[in-house]
Amino acid sequence: MNAHPILAALRRHKAGVILIALQIALTLAIVCNAIFIIGQRIDRVNRPTGIDEANLFVVSQQWVGTPESGAPGAVDTIDSLVRADLDTLRRLPGVESVAPVNSVPLFGSSHVNGITLTPDQKNSTLSATIYEGDDKLMSTLGVQLIAGRAFTAADVLRMDFHDDTLPPSVIVSQAAAEKLFPNQSAIGKTIYSDSKPTTIVGEVKLLESSMAESFAKDSDYYTIIEPVRQVGDNSRYVVKTRPGQQAAAMAATRDALFAANPQRVIDSERGILSFAQIRYAAYRADRGMAILMAVVCLIMLCVTAAGIVGLTSFWVGQRHRQIGVRRALGARKSDILHYFQIENLMIAGGGVVVGVVLAVGLNLWLMSQYEMPRMPVMYVLIGMVALLALGQAAVFVPARRASRVSPIEATRAA
Repeated sequence: MNAHPILAALRRHKAGVILIALQIALTLAIVCNAIFIIGQRIDRVNRPTGIDEANLFVVSQQWVGTPESGAPGAVDTIDSLVRADLDTLRRLPGVESVAPVNSVPLFGSSHVNGITLTPDQKNSTLSATIYEGDDKLMSTLGVQLIAGRAFTAADVLRMDFHDDTLPPSVIVSQAAAEKLFPNQSAIGKTIYSDSKPTTIVGEVKLLESSMAESFAKDSDYYTIIEPVRQVGDNSRYVVKTRPGQQAAAMAATRDALFAANPQRVIDSERGILSFAQIRYAAYRADRGMAILMAVVCLIMLCVTAAGIVGLTSFWVGQRHRQIGVRRALGARKSDILHYFQIENLMIAGGGVVVGVVLAVGLNLWLMSQYEMPRMPVMYVLIGMVALLALGQAAVFVPARRASRVSPIEATRAA
């Protein structure tokens, strides 16, 4: 088909052409980045923690009437209460194992230490989330040991909440080990925290931080496990149940603990949480962002499609006589249909070219402002194809209506 009549028609309707092209460009830029953000959020929500999520729940509570931290006998008194709680929880039907812990992945509370390779190193090699627990912690969480050894009961220290003593041995995640000692084994190596030394005795495959960053990073898996049974005003336990027994064990936990010792407070909302609830709460903002971006994409695409339909319908009405003349001169219905499709393809083509520039520019801005990763070219290419296809789909109905105009009716139109 000769493009000259199409170009001539577009020049006569510059304002409409520019508006639709800009709308397509803006839609492409926003939709590509929005889809990319949705993908990032979905990946983040679904990324693994490295623990046995399906069968875990966490108990958080506060003691009432116990000696204050640092008071004579406080450590012995509270530690005996903690050990009594552990025994109580282990006796619950369906419970497989229990361990004291300061936090778990995605829980929201965090203990982070800067780790160095020498005692006088000024800048930390990495910042690691510190998990504290006894020799049962790793088996309770279900983390996978890939090198070295697990803790024994002899490794476990009792520590006051404010005690900053570093235990003589620790276990690190694979991500932390590779960051600290690239291309070599971390087992037996010495690391430092606040200039205090400790030795790496084991390495686990995967263990996520308790407070993940906005976008997935390697640092979210820089974690260290210390053999410490923490003693303080607050106690936290992680409980592993047998498959299918979690709900019953959670329901029995509160009454069992109060029966053992009523001098405690367990929050009604966050005191006893399954890991599914912890994960849901941790990623609530990410799910909300993904839904919001999806709604924005849908609105932008619908508005763009409606704009194309409206403009094409307006042009069909304006060119009623022209269409009839072409039909009278022998133009087939398919010729009229193809005319409007090619016309739309030219407009959309110009719009997507501008949209590619806007999409890349928007992504670069998001990278600088929000530490987003670079958007792969594939998102832009798919967006271009999608917008061109949307344009063709949107123009089809008014173009088909134009192709069905009778030559006689068209030539009689005023």
